[in-house]
Amino acid sequence: MGVAPGEGDGHSSHPADPDRRWLTLVMHAAFFLLLGSSLARFLTRDATDTRTAWVLALFAVFWLLYVLGQWLAPAPRPGARPTARHLAWLGAVSAVWIVLLALAPSATWCAMPLLFAGLHALPARIAVPVVGVLTALVVASEIRVSDGTLNPNMVVAPPAIAAVATAVLVHLQRQAARQRALIGDLVRTRRDLAATERRAGILAERQRLSTEIHDTLAQGLSSQWMLLQAAERVWRADPDTARGHVRDAAEITSRSLTEARRFVHDLAPADLAGHTLAEALSALADRESGAGLTVAFRLDGAPSPLPERVEGALLRIAQGALANVREHAAATRAALTLTWLHDQISLDIADNGRGFTPGGTPGPATAPDRARGHGLPAMRIRAHQVGGTLTVESAPGEGTVVSVAVALTPTP
Repeated sequence: MGVAPGEGDGHSSHPADPDRRWLTLVMHAAFFLLLGSSLARFLTRDATDTRTAWVLALFAVFWLLYVLGQWLAPAPRPGARPTARHLAWLGAVSAVWIVLLALAPSATWCAMPLLFAGLHALPARIAVPVVGVLTALVVASEIRVSDGTLNPNMVVAPPAIAAVATAVLVHLQRQAARQRALIGDLVRTRRDLAATERRAGILAERQRLSTEIHDTLAQGLSSQWMLLQAAERVWRADPDTARGHVRDAAEITSRSLTEARRFVHDLAPADLAGHTLAEALSALADRESGAGLTVAFRLDGAPSPLPERVEGALLRIAQGALANVREHAAATRAALTLTWLHDQISLDIADNGRGFTPGGTPGPATAPDRARGHGLPAMRIRAHQVGGTLTVESAPGEGTVVSVAVALTPTP
């Protein structure tokens, strides 16, 4: 009886369990069936003129308390402590049943709903003694109304049934408590995992944005800064050259603006829009040539389609490497070599500059670059993101070669 109110009422904040809803219906049906049969037995065998009215009134009160308890004093959710209202209802129903049992032994089996109510609504340490008291009252009632020789089943059957029901229901109660604890642990673990993944996503997005900004906006601003400084130095002596530097700075500004719009929308580099990787690298080499640096592009092997993310990563690595050549190496020549093999694609960026010791500082940096410090780490991150490897070969006075290799997925 106590199971039903706790699971099927509208007071619970948890969604109803279909299985427990069926249990609720079965328990209600069992209660009304037992109550009806007890009343019928009383009217046919135990009714007397002196107490029939009182017993019928008690049956009506017993039924009314049961019905009202479903709405006014619902049982707690599984694992929750019973409310004072529910405990008061349970005590009132038990008291009415005890009085009814004293007047009409026919009400003996109405103890079953009370047994289930006590087991499910109370802690096991309290419910078990309550069930023992109810069972003892049932046995005493059976003995009181027995005729002739006492039937042993009247004494043995109620405790046996109560013991089995108690053992099963206490076991289910404890198993449900363990399941609730396990579910709680799983929910907390899932919440912690979601928080960890969210933090990892934020860090990855920060890394992506910092790399994109380094490879596009920062390089563009650095080039503009150098061109505008050069224009300022020759403005009076050579106005035509100064205006050329300003025009070059304006073109870089336009490209940087396009790149900024594209990486905000997480698109491919602007140079790859409508062009192959080889064409984009050739255009990059042409743009970077000039002002004391000549950049050549060379293609080896037969090009084949590449994933967009691989093309974008290789182009960004080439941009970052040439930016380092211009800003650090003091080189006069550089070469981009794109090589297609049957199982991998490689990109080499070589220069004849001052070189450096790998793992050390690659030479004096310009003012804008000292605040960045993203060059080689950003290239390694990009290579790793597409499953590639990046190596740097250099020595003081012997130039630098940056190589990146990405394995190609075989196609049928």
